This record gives sequence, C-alpha cells and structure tokens, in this order.
Amino acid sequence: MSIPTLVTFCVYIAGMLAIGFFAWRVTGNLDDYLLGGRRLGPTVTALSAGASDMSGWLLLGLPGAIYLSGMSASWIVIGLIVGAFFNWTLVARPLREQTEAFGALTLPDYFEARFEDRSRLLRLLSAACILTFFTFYAASGMVAGATLFASTFELSYLTSLIIGATVIVSYTAIGGFLAVSWTDFVQGTMMFLALTIVPVAMLVDLGGPAATLDALESMDPAYVTMAGSASGTLGLLAWGLGYFGQPHILVRFMAIAAPQEVPRARAIGMTWMIFSTLGALGVGLIGIVWLAERGAPLADADSETVFIVLTQMIFNPWIAGFLLAGILAAVMSTIDSQLLVSSSALSEDFYKTWLRPGASQSELVIVGRITVLAIALVAFAIALDPQSKVLGLVSYAWAGLGASFGPVVLLSLYWRSMTRDGALAGMLTGAVTVIFWKQLEGGLFDVYELLPAFGFACIAIVLVSLATRRSSSAQPY
Repeated sequence: MSIPTLVTFCVYIAGMLAIGFFAWRVTGNLDDYLLGGRRLGPTVTALSAGASDMSGWLLLGLPGAIYLSGMSASWIVIGLIVGAFFNWTLVARPLREQTEAFGALTLPDYFEARFEDRSRLLRLLSAACILTFFTFYAASGMVAGATLFASTFELSYLTSLIIGATVIVSYTAIGGFLAVSWTDFVQGTMMFLALTIVPVAMLVDLGGPAATLDALESMDPAYVTMAGSASGTLGLLAWGLGYFGQPHILVRFMAIAAPQEVPRARAIGMTWMIFSTLGALGVGLIGIVWLAERGAPLADADSETVFIVLTQMIFNPWIAGFLLAGILAAVMSTIDSQLLVSSSALSEDFYKTWLRPGASQSELVIVGRITVLAIALVAFAIALDPQSKVLGLVSYAWAGLGASFGPVVLLSLYWRSMTRDGALAGMLTGAVTVIFWKQLEGGLFDVYELLPAFGFACIAIVLVSLATRRSSSAQPY
C-alpha cells in the first residue's frame, strides 16, 4: 500500500465530509435539501451537472471500452456530446421556468402539476421508475469505487465496497443538495485535470500524436477506424437520447439561480464535457500503445482498470494519489446525486403524498436522510458481485431512465395537447421496453435498448394523448 496515495485519499475524503457538514448547517428546509434553494450559479450548475452525469464510467468504463475496441467505440462520445448539447438547449431553461411556476421540487412534482393529475398515478409511476433504475445506477458507482480501492490499496473487494459506500452515504445524508452540488464542483474539476494530465503525459512519452497513431495502426488497423456494425454504431449514438430523462441531471437545471444563466452554464458545461470525454477516449486509445510497449497489456477482463494502471505506472505516488482521487470524485459525484433524487422520490413523492400529507419540512428532511441509507443498502447488495461491469450497469440504468422520462419531459415542454394518460403510457412503455429488450439477443435486438424504447414511448405518448385529448392549464414553452 502506497502511503502518499493513502494520505492523498484521506485528505480528499476529509474535505468532502467537511463540505457536507457545512452544507448541513445551512440546510433548513426541504427546498434547501432537494434543490439548494434554487440559488446555484452557472459555474457550479454546469460542473455539478457534468460531474453528476459522468460517473465512474468516464474514468473506468469508457476508457476500458476504447482500450478493447479502439476508435469504433468512440461513437458513444459523439452521441453523448450531441445529446448533452440539445439537453441544455431544449430542456434546461423551459424546465427551470415551469418547475418554479408550479412550485415543483422534483420531476414527479412537475409531471403532476403539468398534467393536473389528481389521481397521483404519475407521481407513483415516476417514483417507481426512479427507484428501480437508480438502484442499478448507484450500484455501478459502488462497483467503480470498490474497483478503485481494491486496485490501489490491495484491499479485498468487499472491504473496498464498504469504505466507498460509507463515505458517499455520509455526506449525502448530512448535507443534501448543497453538499452534493458544491462537492460536484470540486469533483468535476478533479476529473477534468485527471483526464487531461494522463493522456498528455503518455503522448509526450510516446513521441506525439503522429507516432502514437502509427504505432496503433501497426498493432491493428482496426484500432484507428471508426467503422463498426450498423447496429453497434447506432446503439452507441443513441446514448445521447438518454440525457433528456436523467433526473439527477435535470434537477441541476431546476436549481440554477435564474433562467438567464442557462446559456453561460451551457457553455461552461459543454466545454468541460468535450475535453473530459476526449480525455477518456485518449486514455483508452493511447493506453493500448503505452502498455504494449512496456510489455504490460491488460487482459480483457481488466480493461476497466486501464486508467488506474496507467496512473500508477506513470506518476509518483503523490501525483498518482491526486489523479486516482479523481476516480473517487467521479463515483461520488454521481452516486450522491442519484441517492438524493431517489431520496426525494420516497420522501416527497411517497411519504408526503401517501402516508403523511401534513408532514413538516424538518420531518421530510429527516425522512429523506433515512431514505438515502436504505437505498444505498439495496445498491450495495447489488454491487456485491465482484464480476459486475461498470459500463454494463450504467448502460442499463441510463436506458431505463432515458426512455421512461425523456419523451415525457420533451413533449410536456413543447406539446400542449399532451395528456396525463399520454404521459403514463409513454413512461410505462419506455420502462417496460427497456426491461424486456435487454433480455433478448440477436439481429434487431442487438441494438441498444434505449433507441427502440425511446421511439416506442414517443409513439405511445402521441397516440394516447390524441385519443384522450383535453385542455391543459400548463403553458408550453
């Protein structure tokens, strides 16, 4: 075990817990706990949205996929960048304005108000989708954290899992949205630096981009071509559709201080994302050559550790500790957001709605914190399998959330004739399609489940809304 790396990790974790404690002192009500009082500036909003989006898969799963497949896997980067841009452009401002107009703290709040759903079915179905798919998403982050601790400190997988889960749950439960957003800002900065420094250091060592590309092509020409199967390429591009339905990202839009700040936040967020994803691509691609030249290529099963291995081999322990803490930052920044959104689904959308309509603000904050612990335990149980892959868990959760909520969010903002029954049909169709499509293989079913599920959900919304059309008091953006 490297003492400098351990010290660096301890300092980082202590800093995150300190931020959580400070945020706890200024969290007075449920609005503060769930949305930070809607007072986030554009820079914090942008980096918080980016960091909560790009979980441990950005430093583990994505470089690992590129390491295995080369440039053919880079279509996922293009899909994500395009999807994020349109999410900022089409959703951020109108969602911020409409949720404030309705006094909505969560997506289910917004859906219920937008469609005047007195039956509360939309709220219940939304909460069920959030809890189902976020459980797998949070589990992927715990797997990433356990992989990091196990590889870095030579600990057992179980011990590593316990350490990571304890830290994440502690400051999320203590500080709520302010702690999550402030730490995400710090963590987003660390992720950016880590994904810039590592590939640049390898490029310099290998003699520059031209020499690296020549070496890659000599090893296998397939590494430097973006050609792939039609279904595979289409599936990777389809990742971008998922952005429209990710509650942990959309909640950042709801919390920005003013709608006028959205363009600036978008510019900052997109710049961060482009450089970070290209850095992750570089880690996997350049790592193929760098490790091969040193006689240390990774087995396919270990491909998701490529960033960890490279960092430990290239840098001294102090710098490596800082860069590896970037992985912990990525993991924490996403799981904390997911736990918080899941917490709001239970405290606001179930407890207050169905059990205690008269619950006080302080009571709901307490329920929210207890909920964080309960949800984390379920995710922990799923993550206990050491054979779990970060990218596999993320892709399933991303598809489920994107197909369940994406079409509903988009059409609710821009189509006034959309009805409550249409929203219910779209949400249910998206979720069910993802669950069943994932179980099927071969031919058409090799396409990433998000693409057909998103399309079927849109069709269901339109058809059912036309069949049950009625007037709506909500104004389209």
